[in-house]
Amino acid sequence: MASNSFGELLRITTFGESHGAALGVVIDGVPAGIALAVEDFLPELARRRPGQSGVTTARRESDAPTLLAGVFEGRTTGSPIAVTVANEDARSGDYAALKDAPRAGHADAAYQSKYGHRDHRGGGRSSGRETVARVLAGVVARKLLPAETRIVGHATRIGPIVARRFEPATIETNPLRCADPEAAVAMEAYVRQLREQHDSTGGVVEIRVEAPPKDLGDPTFAKLKSKLAEAVLSVGAVTGFSYGAGFRTAEMRGSEYVAETANFGGMLGGISTGATIRLEASIKPASTVGAAAAAGRHDPCVVPRVIPVLEAMVALVLADRLLMQRALSTPR
Repeated sequence: MASNSFGELLRITTFGESHGAALGVVIDGVPAGIALAVEDFLPELARRRPGQSGVTTARRESDAPTLLAGVFEGRTTGSPIAVTVANEDARSGDYAALKDAPRAGHADAAYQSKYGHRDHRGGGRSSGRETVARVLAGVVARKLLPAETRIVGHATRIGPIVARRFEPATIETNPLRCADPEAAVAMEAYVRQLREQHDSTGGVVEIRVEAPPKDLGDPTFAKLKSKLAEAVLSVGAVTGFSYGAGFRTAEMRGSEYVAETANFGGMLGGISTGATIRLEASIKPASTVGAAAAAGRHDPCVVPRVIPVLEAMVALVLADRLLMQRALSTPR
């Protein structure tokens, strides 16, 4: 299906299921000569990996990548890059009873209706496990961006608890990836309480792109904001997207809106200005709750593991649009 591919000049195709042999990605359009090694994937895979803490699923996966193609002597060749990650801790038997009993809030019934045949083990292709392939691709995409460009994601809300401060150095020091140290403590306590109750919670993630390239995005249907929205909303756990002042603009006067450039979210006319790009995504609570959550291995809050996935999708859009901008601006 073409829906398993994303991007134009930098195009990825992901494959694999939650309980299949492996998941992976083919990345096409990467220029030759880019330094790339297996070790480059490890930090980002570790951030997305299950079993990180007491607020994530207990499934244990090493997520060790295998670089199959597209690299020779430590550098990309210009041919498609293929990377896979094996599934090692799937417990397919846990899902036997769900073969003919679609789970509420999951894609089970929709997949069955659309295709007439589905992989019921852990949700198959609709599982959050699919996102490991996106993270692999995001590592490569980041290498195409300028060295000064930084993509930083953090939790601004977990359930009723809202972060008030932004201290980026603290993001990776707490399991919720919150940039407000005080809010992070309350968030963790709240999620642990829900886990004991076999319940779950959602949240809000902000992605900041600092020092992004200028002039990315094209009128009319290829605005950078629309490409970013498509990328972010393609992640299964995401229920909403906004940029800049977002839905708060509904309460503003025009004089208020134009007075603060941060309201524009780093884009004007759908084209990046070089100012910091700010996006927000709402994340739904995990649908597996109650007895099903008690019997299986599920995240009481997927927010911290979604953050590296969203960063990867943003990186893919920026890298793709950067390649497009270079193609458009190159004299012929």
